[in-house]
Amino acid sequence: MEPIQQTPNNSSIGATDNGKTVALISYLTIIGWIVAYVMYAGQKTALGAFHLRQSIFLFIIGIVLYIANIIFLFIPVLGWIINILLLLAGIGLFVLWLIGLIAAINGEQKAVPIVGEKAQQMFKGL
Repeated sequence: MEPIQQTPNNSSIGATDNGKTVALISYLTIIGWIVAYVMYAGQKTALGAFHLRQSIFLFIIGIVLYIANIIFLFIPVLGWIINILLLLAGIGLFVLWLIGLIAAINGEQKAVPIVGEKAQQMFKGL
């Protein structure tokens, strides 16, 4: 009779990814950020904390841009010009989000340009 080989338990995959799952999920909507934060609370990792800070800061900037866009929408001419600038800022924010998401997929602690270091300073308690 041959000895039985045990296969690794697939349920432990999330525990051995060194925070890569938390980092990735944190960029997928606000609800995804909340799920990632709950997962991070169970097993704290440097990579998870880094990307939680980056992504929440990007989400906050996005919300501020959205609110400013709504406010200036109803102001004729000057408001429309400001809305075009806010639209360009939104496109820039999308590019920053994409850079952060790619860094999370690669498992890197690479700060997004312009706002990444500020996010790490503001949310260092996370």
